Amino acid sequence: MPKYLLRYLPQFHKDLTETAQYIATELLNPEATTDLINAVEQAVLERQSEAEAFEQFHSRKERKHPYYRIYVKNFIVFYVIITENDHKVMEVRRFLYGKSNWKKNI
Repeated sequence: MPKYLLRYLPQFHKDLTETAQYIATELLNPEATTDLINAVEQAVLERQSEAEAFEQFHSRKERKHPYYRIYVKNFIVFYVIITENDHKVMEVRRFLYGKSNWKKNI
């Protein structure tokens, strides 16, 4: 059983959906879309059992919960760890293009 419960925020789904739609319709590459979605899912599930074992992302903003990163292809998945009712939750928050100015969104 995973050490952390897993929760995805709506903003993560929005980020991922917009990226997938762009790759599938604008770049006309539905196979790459499927590969990316599968890679993201696999990376998150692999991280779920050891979510706090990785370096925290130090942002300029003061945060109640520090961000962690997962690199997937040219993208970054951002998540936090929250303790709720004696359970640790890995809350996946954002999915951003790694070569963009993503720091302004985090």
